[in-house]
Amino acid sequence: MKIGIFGGAVNDGTVDDVVAEARSAEQDGFASYWAPNIFGHDALTALAVVGREVPRIELGTSVVPTFPRHPHAIAQQCHTVAAASGNRLTLGIGLSHKIVIENMLGMSYDKPVRHLREYLSVLMPLSRNEPANFDGETYKVHGGIAAKGSNGFGVVVAALGEQMLRVTAAMADGTLTWCTGPATLAEHTIPTITRAADELGRPTPRVIAALPVCVTTDKAAAAERAAKVFAVYGTLPSYRAMLDREGAAGPADIAITGTVSEVQDRIAALAAIGVTDFAAVEFGATPEEIAETRAAVKGLL
Repeated sequence: MKIGIFGGAVNDGTVDDVVAEARSAEQDGFASYWAPNIFGHDALTALAVVGREVPRIELGTSVVPTFPRHPHAIAQQCHTVAAASGNRLTLGIGLSHKIVIENMLGMSYDKPVRHLREYLSVLMPLSRNEPANFDGETYKVHGGIAAKGSNGFGVVVAALGEQMLRVTAAMADGTLTWCTGPATLAEHTIPTITRAADELGRPTPRVIAALPVCVTTDKAAAAERAAKVFAVYGTLPSYRAMLDREGAAGPADIAITGTVSEVQDRIAALAAIGVTDFAAVEFGATPEEIAETRAAVKGLL
């Protein structure tokens, strides 16, 4: 199981902070650095800068919402990031949430599974430097991209429900999860996506699991902090469904906290259930917790 870092500077800091965060992850030996695309800096643009400054680590988005971005346009942007970074980009995409797409952006969130299928029908050939030739209900795209220096890029989907996982297995390279606990990964996510890929004769998908992590001597305080920091995710229907499957009241219940050995054992156990990549979302409160959390995760490399 490869281990990476899920960054936060793309939302909370400057572009220089994003570069510094990725550089730290690379220097510590992590396999990947994942940048969320929420309401801060544009993750792909920031990763193009990172790719010029930080030479080796895999760079990924976690995740870019699909509805506001035409698949041909995002493919062109990704090829540019791939060329700028020496072909180290993995594009993570997701549907976002109805409240964001409809209430904030004023777009339709209609038929999300069809949307994903059509989106990938355009995006995937473009990701392989092949032209897209597709006529669907919402997308009709005939054209390619010629971005010198890009060998293409991987695509993973924030797929949670069964239909989304099956479309992802059929068309993309894997899934990237958040707010999905180990029992749900073992009993739902991994068997659903791997079985669907097997049925179609496709390669075993990547399963990239992101979870909050904190080494601490005060689990109660860490749980209280996680409940506040990640509170919004417990209110969004897609994440709420995964938390309910897990029997978790909220994100705090799936956070990985405790001593160094407790944290390392819980992360390492994910490999046994089929997680191929783990992305640590570090949330230490003090300098000691921050340093000890990074050291514990680094100790698994």
